[in-house]
Amino acid sequence: MSPANGIHGNDRGYIIPIGGGEEKLHNPEILDRFVDVCGGKESRIGIIPTASELEDTGRNYEKLFRKLGVKHAKVLPFITREDCQTGEDLQYIEKCDGVFMTGGNQLRLSTTLGGTAVAKLIRRRNAEGMHVAGTSAGAAFMPEHMIAGGKEGSTPMVDMVTMAPGLGLTNAFIIDQHFRERDRLGRLLTALAYNPFAVGLGLDEDTAAFISPEEELDVVGTGGITVIDPTHLTYSSMDLARRGDPVSLIGIQLHILVAGGRFDIAAREAHPK
Repeated sequence: MSPANGIHGNDRGYIIPIGGGEEKLHNPEILDRFVDVCGGKESRIGIIPTASELEDTGRNYEKLFRKLGVKHAKVLPFITREDCQTGEDLQYIEKCDGVFMTGGNQLRLSTTLGGTAVAKLIRRRNAEGMHVAGTSAGAAFMPEHMIAGGKEGSTPMVDMVTMAPGLGLTNAFIIDQHFRERDRLGRLLTALAYNPFAVGLGLDEDTAAFISPEEELDVVGTGGITVIDPTHLTYSSMDLARRGDPVSLIGIQLHILVAGGRFDIAAREAHPK
């Protein structure tokens, strides 16, 4: 699976993973920025609450986007795989400027949407210019390689993370969320030890990465993003480690970026502003 590249000369849309717990009432900076990227109050936004087991999650986001001035915000209730194959909700995505995936359980997203017409449509529409945001589980689901679960802790261990196929909007990143709050450094490092090709993004709560069509990442929000770059990895003990063993990684580069910080994906360079 490859990243969503532009089609017929068009730029792909933004990819916007959010670390969960985004401010929704007093200063919803991340959601405001998402609305602006989508085109402002006249934009059309589809809300996918599949990850959540709470019946009111989608409606709450619909009310929130309308409160932010969006005239066309609609819940797309993809509950079963059958829901994801045909129907007017797919037609709505064809007209969307942006899609927003809520939090919950990323395995509910991958097992419900994975391989369906909805997943293929979101990938195609992102390649055509539609913007895709996801918070918490919705963020984890975005890349090709998805962190499905794991253990807390700062030291990588061979059995610390469970991986599964994600939506496949990008293969450049592996994304983890609630990062600082739930002590997830070790499981992201473990995921990268299995796949040193990608860059790891650890997103704190109320913090988002706005990844542009030009392959630049901008940080928005009140927390930080931990960027782990394995480009210069010189040694990994992953192939020697047994179940329960810690993993040695030498040459990993780690950046902490806060609001206004940037990361150039192609050059793999971090900048404070």
